[in-house]
Amino acid sequence: MTETEALLAFARTHQVTVAACESLTAGLFMATLASVPGASTVLRGGFVTYTNEMKQKLAHVEAGILNTEGAVSAACAAAMASHTRELTGADYAVSFTGNAGPSALEDKPAGLVYCAIDSRKRNRVCRYEFAHMSRNEVREAVVEAMVTQLLAAMKEELNGQEI
Repeated sequence: MTETEALLAFARTHQVTVAACESLTAGLFMATLASVPGASTVLRGGFVTYTNEMKQKLAHVEAGILNTEGAVSAACAAAMASHTRELTGADYAVSFTGNAGPSALEDKPAGLVYCAIDSRKRNRVCRYEFAHMSRNEVREAVVEAMVTQLLAAMKEELNGQEI
């Protein structure tokens, strides 16, 4: 069983749903989950917010965060996840924002990515640095990492297990 299959099976068993707000991954996370048969019992929906304008309009990220911290920031990732969970009614929401490269963005290096997982219990932010990878390698690596992180978060919250 793949990690994605394990995530979906665990979510189905515990009857929880997932949504996502994706920027640099441009829908790859949701597409990865949706590639598994039966994903429709878990997936709620989400947003692809590739620009700051869409982060504000769709995910309700405050302009102040984007103006002071930038889109490539922990604050932006946290806001994207929490607002997406609220807007979709999902039990868990995952966000992805960062710089897949090839050059610096907001004076932040290529490969710097912030993600967040939001649930009713807490908001977790993850920071990744994927150096010396192509754009698509960064996107694929962060999706894989967040599938693992989301499954761990669910197990911790729903089973009381530390992972």
